[in-house]
Amino acid sequence: MSDGTDDTRLRHPAGGTAPLTRFVQAFLQRLRSFDRRRPLPWDLTVTGFWVLVAVLDYTSGGWRTVARNAAAPEPLVLLMSLCFSVPLLWRRTRPVTLLLLMAPVSLANVWTGAVVQVAFLQMIPAYTIGLRLPLRALAWSGVLICLPVAAGAVLVPGADSRQPVSYLWGFVSVALLAVVVRTRREYTEALVERAQRLERERDQQAQLSAAAERARIAREMHDIIGHNLSVITSLADGGAYAAARNPEQAAQALEAIGVTSRQALTDLRRALGVLSDTAPAADLAPQPSLADLDALLTGVREAGLPVLLTTDGIPPAVPASSGHQLTVYRVVQEALTNTLKHAGPEATAEIALVYTSTGIEVHATDSGGRARRPQEPATSGGRGISGMRERAVLFHGTLESGPRPEGGWQTRLRLPLEDPAP
Repeated sequence: MSDGTDDTRLRHPAGGTAPLTRFVQAFLQRLRSFDRRRPLPWDLTVTGFWVLVAVLDYTSGGWRTVARNAAAPEPLVLLMSLCFSVPLLWRRTRPVTLLLLMAPVSLANVWTGAVVQVAFLQMIPAYTIGLRLPLRALAWSGVLICLPVAAGAVLVPGADSRQPVSYLWGFVSVALLAVVVRTRREYTEALVERAQRLERERDQQAQLSAAAERARIAREMHDIIGHNLSVITSLADGGAYAAARNPEQAAQALEAIGVTSRQALTDLRRALGVLSDTAPAADLAPQPSLADLDALLTGVREAGLPVLLTTDGIPPAVPASSGHQLTVYRVVQEALTNTLKHAGPEATAEIALVYTSTGIEVHATDSGGRARRPQEPATSGGRGISGMRERAVLFHGTLESGPRPEGGWQTRLRLPLEDPAP
């Protein structure tokens, strides 16, 4: 039950009680923010406060309680008090100039014996120097503060010899405070800068990853859809040609079109299912490998392109998940797709696989019903050759593709099994 008193404790957003330090930090943060946005009101407030303190010390005669010479001229005491307090208005922009102007006043303060306590206001511009300027300037500010007092203690008869020590200790304390605050501020700024840099690097990495993923998806979609559509087109052309003469061959072509279309749809749904966040878990079928080359060649032969496959050497023990076998499969698929699209109805193709102890080589050639110009694949609007080259580069391989002198087209892939030494 409540006892009727107000609960003035700060409440944490999560429901607990916030410590007092959090309230103080929030207040100081708002104060600094206001100071950054409007420095002049704060400077006027600080300067006005110390001017008021100096004037009250003069009018109340408090300076006489510590003065060595209580009979010092009062107008001079007032002038020295104002010289120590009013210039604080420019403590941010001209701290070194302020100390240079205050040094003669400090010497006069000791020389007359008034010893006004507002002379310690010299520590405020010294703190600003330690906070913003090099340490060399801070050392010179100590000389400007302590030297006039020490000179007065030596030259003025009866001067208090302990006064230079008080000024020295005061300056050392202020200098250490300024260095600590400056070090903490620079450390905090370094942390903020590092966090911002890491955030930028994270965003850049995310953009690069997204671009790489888009390129990978584009390659896969091109290889899946482009090849299957080329096979379907060839089968449809052959079926239309055979429909009037041999209905049985036309029916076989239509059946092959159905099988190829269903396979293309399955591959397409699988690729799009991976991209969907709300779709159920995609069917994780294994990627094509060297073992699937026979099925690929069978589909191409059914589309009407005679293909001869030759192998040389022993296939290396490379797991299908490593990506090397997928690269070989996609390059052979793209080469045969280009042959179906560009080589003409009378063309034949040959695929030669060469296995060595250090890598795999693929030689894909076609006879070509006509000589193709080198720019022909590029003008088709596709990205087949560039996609093959990108796949090869991923595994430090090379790919060469171009027309043969005797007609037709050739594609050569060299794929090392191990990454080359840097």
